[in-house]
Amino acid sequence: MKADMIVGIQWGDEGKGKIVDLMAQDYDVVCRYQGGHNAGHTIWVDGVRYALHLIPSGILNPKAINIIGNGVVVSPEALIKEMAQFTELEGRLFVSDKAHMILNHHILIDQAKEKLRGEKAIGTTGRGIGPSYGSKIERSGHRLGELRDTTKLATSLVEFYDENRALFGALDIVTPSYDALKRELDGYAKVLLPFLSDTTQMVWGLLDAKKKVLLEGAQGTMLDIDHGTYPFVTSSNTISAGACVGLGLNPKDIGKVTGIVKAYCTRVGNGPFPTEDFGKEGDQLREKGKEFGTSTGRPRRCGWFDAVACRYASRINGCDDLAIMKLDVLDGFETIKVCVAYEMNGVRVETLPEDLENIVPIYEELPGWESVVGCRKFEELPDTAQAYIKRIEVLTGTKVGLISTSPDRNDTIIL
Repeated sequence: MKADMIVGIQWGDEGKGKIVDLMAQDYDVVCRYQGGHNAGHTIWVDGVRYALHLIPSGILNPKAINIIGNGVVVSPEALIKEMAQFTELEGRLFVSDKAHMILNHHILIDQAKEKLRGEKAIGTTGRGIGPSYGSKIERSGHRLGELRDTTKLATSLVEFYDENRALFGALDIVTPSYDALKRELDGYAKVLLPFLSDTTQMVWGLLDAKKKVLLEGAQGTMLDIDHGTYPFVTSSNTISAGACVGLGLNPKDIGKVTGIVKAYCTRVGNGPFPTEDFGKEGDQLREKGKEFGTSTGRPRRCGWFDAVACRYASRINGCDDLAIMKLDVLDGFETIKVCVAYEMNGVRVETLPEDLENIVPIYEELPGWESVVGCRKFEELPDTAQAYIKRIEVLTGTKVGLISTSPDRNDTIIL
């Protein structure tokens, strides 16, 4: 059995949560493979809003097993708080004992460094994601499995603080005492130890048992640490290949890959965004789309669909199809822009350059429509909305397999 995958194709916030929630009804297992609680999925079910940050979206399917893989960096405090929203999680939620922890010093380092960068700040959420991944890479991090011996873990952390007192002093970070740290870690261990597991072996066993497994990415392709708009990226591999590392799978384990895109584009934080609209239409997209970060509440930068970036992202992820989200947000626009190429130093460019700062988008304008809200069949869409979808397929070289016409789970067209 192969594992199917949902992956973000833009700068994150594409609406993956709704699609994972919708698809999870047909899957036995939903796995998260990278990122931390800087990610956020908003899901609407029967008019009720759910905001998830670490727990996979399959948690809203009472029959699904939910797995947080080793590639995720986990804030024990944030995870415990999120778990408190749900009852009877044992047997339904499993967390890799190899996943690295985000501890308080990671958060303080993240915030202090962003402040020091001033106008050159990357625009992180300040939640310790980057410093935790940094600790992992420099081999000074700590895994959740170490909560099984909090005495040893607390001692190791105090030694780390002593070795790095110059750094912490320069950043005005006060480190905790051994006793305070031990109490904190004991609290984490009491709640989390029953949920820790060797999730790699677990996923292998589930696939061997012919269980249907869905892999859920966080953030988006354009924020990938290697293939995104560096340095304004996240600290993990958000592309489909990241699922192999983040869960212990091999490429042959991956089945269908569905790329999630909005019918327009958004971005949170700093960095290049070629199709950003700074005028009233950008404001209109933000207000109609309720474009404010699930994790931070920050207003998102808004602009038009970028077919060049989408074509690049679809290829690098091996997308079998695209899910077009929030088509209804484009309701009422007289014309709708689509970026079909860039101009760079007077030359037309149709591939994604390394430098997105010095390009100008080349737009094609398509006629708008009145409303698509509630449409559940492609034929119910206005002709101009149908034409828009078909044009996206041509420009991206990827077929559209799903269209969302409202935040409600059921307002979805399956093609």
